[in-house]
Amino acid sequence: MDTPTANFIQILQDRVESLRQDGNLHEALHAANAANEKCQHELSPDLDTIDAFSTALETRAGLFLELGQCEDAIEDAKHAIDQLDNRPDRLGQVGRLYALLGAAYDGQDRPDKVIWAWQAAVNYFEKHEPPLLMDVAAMTNNLGFTAKACGDLDAAEDYFLKSLEIMHAEVGKDHEETAAVSNNLGAVYLAAGYLEQAREMHMMALETRREIFGESHPDTAQSHNNLALALLKTGDRTWARKHFEKALTGFESLGASHSDDLEAVASNYCDFLKEEGEESLSEVIAGRVKILLETT
Repeated sequence: MDTPTANFIQILQDRVESLRQDGNLHEALHAANAANEKCQHELSPDLDTIDAFSTALETRAGLFLELGQCEDAIEDAKHAIDQLDNRPDRLGQVGRLYALLGAAYDGQDRPDKVIWAWQAAVNYFEKHEPPLLMDVAAMTNNLGFTAKACGDLDAAEDYFLKSLEIMHAEVGKDHEETAAVSNNLGAVYLAAGYLEQAREMHMMALETRREIFGESHPDTAQSHNNLALALLKTGDRTWARKHFEKALTGFESLGASHSDDLEAVASNYCDFLKEEGEESLSEVIAGRVKILLETT
């Protein structure tokens, strides 16, 4: 590919990214279409033209995904993967394309296809030299969610454990992503009835989130709620109450921007209060939350 053509394609790609960052996705798609047209016109057995075309396809697939056009995203991702077949120098990009493909299948609610695509992404990230471990961790975390949603708690545990192992090795235990995986693993253990393990995972997630974010953060508030639910299962009702209160206070301070979380936490806490025989306090809290959501 000659230099002027390569520069022109780069100008189009830069425009796509700029428009995307500004939130102008539809105009970005027009620029991505132009880049794809130019790349396809220049396509030849030369690797530079193949790389340019596959990158343009990947970029447009990502835009289609953001716009909710999952079938178009799938078509572009598959086309790009075909362009890069048997290319050991492009393992990372092929992994990204399979990750994108899985996200598009997820948007279509096709869990079997999701698992297939994300497992393929893990395979390519692991074959890369050196292995792209943080990408592996992200994919196995996603696979854990999918397995849990499908009711396969054993597989979900395996995926989350792999992700957690990588996170501890790569970024340490006191990192927000490590806390997120600990939280996810805690949810699996709670669903599977491994109550002490659920409690410890949620405790670890909360400790890290408190340290990083402080109390007035949605992740911290969510961890308080999740830990409270685990504590109820292990019989620590007094301690569970304290964490429900902190979760409620946290989400109340965040207001309507986290209304769904606030309603869920309030519901959990009110159910707890009713079980404790405190029906009046439950009604007060439910009313308080209702007024807050109506006035913000």
